[in-house]
Amino acid sequence: MSADINHIRPWRTIVRRKSRKIRVGNLFVGGDAPILVQSMTNTPTSDANATIAQIRRLEEAGADVVRVSCPDEDSTAAMPAIVKAAKVPIVADIHFHYKRGIEAAKAGAAVLRINPGNIGSPARVKEVIQAAKDHGCSMRIGVNGGSLERHLLEKYGEPCPRAMVESALDHARILDDHDFHEYKISVKASDVFMTVAAYQQLADVTDAPLHLGVTEAGGLRTGSVKSSIGMGSLLWAGIGDTIRVSLSADPVEEIKVGFDILKSLGIRTRGVNIVSCPSCARQGFDVISTVEKLEQRLAHISEPISLSIIGCVVNGPGEAAMTDLGFTGGGKDAGMMYVSGRPDHKLSNADMIDRIVAQVEAKAEAMRAAREARAAE
Repeated sequence: MSADINHIRPWRTIVRRKSRKIRVGNLFVGGDAPILVQSMTNTPTSDANATIAQIRRLEEAGADVVRVSCPDEDSTAAMPAIVKAAKVPIVADIHFHYKRGIEAAKAGAAVLRINPGNIGSPARVKEVIQAAKDHGCSMRIGVNGGSLERHLLEKYGEPCPRAMVESALDHARILDDHDFHEYKISVKASDVFMTVAAYQQLADVTDAPLHLGVTEAGGLRTGSVKSSIGMGSLLWAGIGDTIRVSLSADPVEEIKVGFDILKSLGIRTRGVNIVSCPSCARQGFDVISTVEKLEQRLAHISEPISLSIIGCVVNGPGEAAMTDLGFTGGGKDAGMMYVSGRPDHKLSNADMIDRIVAQVEAKAEAMRAAREARAAE
């Protein structure tokens, strides 16, 4: 049985909002393009070697796009080496100084993350837009609830969804007026309700691709929860074309959580999706420690494989019927291994972790070989 059952269960189908498609380096964002997962480096960008090393770790974790901050001239001076070394498109984060945007575009950045309103005079904004046109950059208009323009705060009294949307549309109008339409928009806040409401309102009034995020979400655990609630509800409603999980943690964790959010909604299925029970007195083996070990040992797998690890036969066979591989406890010091939803062979508890890892790796290798064969046809 296929683990992808969306085609026979329409209530699992997500209908994406229709947005225009823009180019981000060698990728596309919006339209029917895949929803991309992004993170941001936290090394000094001026230290090219450290930044490249962190980008490499993010790439290995599956990052589609990586953003780097360019607060000064030393940072943009390092950008050519960073862009050349990166295997993914690089977004240059630009604030306040228009020259940094021009320098980043010349250095090969795929995207300029910018607020036209804080760059300066209309003439300076025009120069940045021209640099983006000349060097094939797209842009992201990034509105944050914590840094709204003073006139909007005075108008609305406080940060709110309507103020964020008005800010985004004001900035978009500047780009449109200069005949520049290769942009995406984000309207992030640290408050989940404000974030979701802002994106919902924005989605109704523009066809620009939307980059999702709950900004300043917090540490690994709390930030992951807030991001999952906020972005998950939007993605479920079909809103969102790229995502970034903002965590006070190793940026690699942002990529992992981002893919877990997409995986839980069936949007993208990179890596092994482990379906496991919380365990109880019926468990035939130590479920919790087993899952921890399997997560560690299968972290290198990028092929989309579903694996169920269930402690007893109450739910085990049913869950295994819906996954590529599965193990269900129940017998004395042994359990049943399932392959493609069907019972395949008994497996001792002592051997199960090594054997399961071997089977997952073998399936991943077969999937890679099949994919390469199709590509070669």
